[in-house]
Amino acid sequence: MSLAFDVAVIGAGAAGMMAAATAGQRGRSVVLIDHYKDLGEKIRISGGGRCNFTNLHATHRDFLSRNPDFCRSALARFTPRDFIALVEKHGIAYHEKTLGQLFCDDSAKLIIALLQKECDDGGVTWMRPCSVASVTKADSGFSIETDRGTFGVASLIVASGGLTVPKIGATPFAYKLAEQFGIDVVPPKPALVPLAMDEPWLQRYGELAGSSIEVEITCGGRKFREAMLFTHRGISGPAVLQASSYWQMEEARDPLHVNLLPGTDARALLATNRQSPTNLAGLLAHRWPARFALAWCAEHDATLPIAQLPERKVQELATLLGDWTLRPSGTLGYNKAEVTLGGIDTRALSSKTMEARTVPGLYFIGEAVDVTGHLGGFNFQWAWASGHAAGEAA
Repeated sequence: MSLAFDVAVIGAGAAGMMAAATAGQRGRSVVLIDHYKDLGEKIRISGGGRCNFTNLHATHRDFLSRNPDFCRSALARFTPRDFIALVEKHGIAYHEKTLGQLFCDDSAKLIIALLQKECDDGGVTWMRPCSVASVTKADSGFSIETDRGTFGVASLIVASGGLTVPKIGATPFAYKLAEQFGIDVVPPKPALVPLAMDEPWLQRYGELAGSSIEVEITCGGRKFREAMLFTHRGISGPAVLQASSYWQMEEARDPLHVNLLPGTDARALLATNRQSPTNLAGLLAHRWPARFALAWCAEHDATLPIAQLPERKVQELATLLGDWTLRPSGTLGYNKAEVTLGGIDTRALSSKTMEARTVPGLYFIGEAVDVTGHLGGFNFQWAWASGHAAGEAA
């Protein structure tokens, strides 16, 4: 088999373009293949069109995986500061929004242009749209059959992503290729995803769609204090999206524990207002949307003035305010998810290079791998870090 390129990268998203640029700038001949017509579409729609391209505080602790230490090496060798240096090199203005989240001042398209320019500077050959029909192992590398012909490469980097947002081209290509080569796949699930609630819950709270409150949600041993948004189908918002990943990891899908008054001692609040002639909904309406306060108090038989409530009831309400238990019925699926949980089992990969241990020259990176970040720029940082690691090695 004659080699047409040193390296092929399948998937021209964040991780794929980073890998291709890194390998190309090392002097490797690189072809970048993608079946979708639009370049970097997930980048373009991210962060409300401004791309939350990294997080200043990213560490391995911000990622979920069955092998939680796997991401340490790549993240340590390509840090948020390294990607910021690229952003500044290309003159892209950016700002910190909250909690270390960095966004473009202007358009996410600038990040796509940055990656495209870095690939061009590395002499990368673009092959898109181009569909891959098959990949076979050869003595000197891999043979890739596409709708633009068949060619050989020494190394193959798979950056085709997970199953998130199928309408913009997501496919299970990486998982099928891994299985072809005997590499285990952790069953994928939608993550950072809104959660559905059952019909009785929706009858009480569904009309609140569009309203939000600040909460602290505990799930899987992690706490997230941000907004919870009511929707026509259940709950969403940053706190829920964060918790959803951990909820998805639980086989029994334990309930969410929601502190409705984070930073406030509910018992002290009720004690202070114990003789108040107002009802609890009136008191809580200073902190919550009034409609939610009324609906929540009605659900928990707390419509009388606070002064008329029995002491046992007051203590019960204080407990519920600090731990409102929610039992989602499911998620809203891959079309609404930010990322895919699960993927290529990291125990089959080198944490330094992302190369498959049993298939020399085959690499898996980005969302295809069982490494899933929290909301807030962490998944892009994993794309940059894992792409850079493979691009340095392939």
